[in-house]
Amino acid sequence: MGFTYFDAAVIVVYLVGVAAFGMFMGGRQTSARDYFLSDKAVPWWAVCLTIVATETSALTFLSLPGVAWGGSMVFLQLAGGYILGRLLVAWIFIPRYFDGKLDTAYALIEHRFGGGLRRASSFVFMITRLFADGVRLYATAIPLALLLHNFEVLPEGNDTMIYLISLTFLTILTLVYVFAGGIRAVIWADVMQWVVYILGALASIVVLFHLLPGNPVAIVAELVKAGKLTMVDLMPENGVTGIFTTPYTLLGGLFGGAVLSMASHGTDQLIVQRVLAAQKPEPAKRAMIWSGIIVFVQFFLFLFVGALLWRFNPDGGMNANDVFAVFIIHQLPPGLTGLVIAGILAAAMSTLSSSISALGSATMMDYVLPLLREPLSPARALRVSRLLSIGWAILLLLTAALFIGTAQTVVELALSIASYTYGGLLGIFLLGVLRGHYRSAAVLIGFIAGIIASGCIILLTPLAWTWYTPAGAAATVAAAWLANSMQRTGTKETKA
Repeated sequence: MGFTYFDAAVIVVYLVGVAAFGMFMGGRQTSARDYFLSDKAVPWWAVCLTIVATETSALTFLSLPGVAWGGSMVFLQLAGGYILGRLLVAWIFIPRYFDGKLDTAYALIEHRFGGGLRRASSFVFMITRLFADGVRLYATAIPLALLLHNFEVLPEGNDTMIYLISLTFLTILTLVYVFAGGIRAVIWADVMQWVVYILGALASIVVLFHLLPGNPVAIVAELVKAGKLTMVDLMPENGVTGIFTTPYTLLGGLFGGAVLSMASHGTDQLIVQRVLAAQKPEPAKRAMIWSGIIVFVQFFLFLFVGALLWRFNPDGGMNANDVFAVFIIHQLPPGLTGLVIAGILAAAMSTLSSSISALGSATMMDYVLPLLREPLSPARALRVSRLLSIGWAILLLLTAALFIGTAQTVVELALSIASYTYGGLLGIFLLGVLRGHYRSAAVLIGFIAGIIASGCIILLTPLAWTWYTPAGAAATVAAAWLANSMQRTGTKETKA
């Protein structure tokens, strides 16, 4: 059917509407803490949906259907692990975050191990988030750039310029409501964006059932027979070894997903910032646990779209990452195409706005305020906070621009950046909340060793990516324990 001017109008109305809605709901801020954490408690269900929207990038929206199209729904084993991980986050981490009114995730590290390690962990978060979300921003600009090509905004041969226009447009529009409304604007815009991209997924399912021959029951039965709806893989074909080299097995999915979720939702300021907006531990716990359940259902929807796409177009020669995008552009009716593309942009803007806010808050709370000799007035601190938001938006835009024209394999490598650092971050957080006395120097050694070990595991072993974070966390804890034991031995020998 193709993309029409009506679809373009739907997208424009959505983009302008979400920016206006975010600014309106953000209200007026009075201080840096209000700007980054919200002095007004945010309802638990809104915190829950902003967690879900934040972790759902445009890549998730477009690529998960391709997973089921090319295979089955065993990815849901990982989503099951996410639920287990969030239960542990609610039990272990969240009570500590509300003990003493912490302002970032890394303030917890300072309470146990000092300001130096707090700033080191915060810096690792910043670098990881900058590159990981810079790639996500670039990937999201791809469909927008294709639309600009479709309407011949620029002559042929100006691909780089079209991508720069797309990236700049998305960044500026997102920055508008982040700058004006702070974390409350980000959260409420996320709620609206979650609704839009879920509607897009549901609309795609309805259209696919309409296009496919036969009734829905018969179609589902055929998918079951073909193995497309298989959700559990107890043992891969290559036996026990495959449990550690195949990403989507029951053990790898549940255990690896649980540990990964503990790292991403318990140590990453991107998520912790939203948790703190609940202002009390009980609603924060409720939001965290329900976010896992909603993500499981959401992933089921995306994967089910992929299974239906296989029934609609089983051509094995097509790229799995392109199959949903091609369907959106060529098969959805006018209006719905615009809605689903708006859903893609919604997922992108949600991730981008969350990154800008989280990076700004970590910079302000972990570096600027603690290192100043004299405290800033609330009004001046708010101005600095907004300037930091602008600065990080520019850096994310520039990072995304670095990937223009990059081969897909390099993009996938950049998207795995978090795997290098999540293990180390989770390791030091576990050392921070568990009993036992660890010296700061020993924990820093463990942190560095964990990141190095993660890099070696990723680059030099066939271990599946679902095991990267558990391996990195284990290496961090082991190295910290060993360094701490050696320091204690050295101290005893010196005294003797």
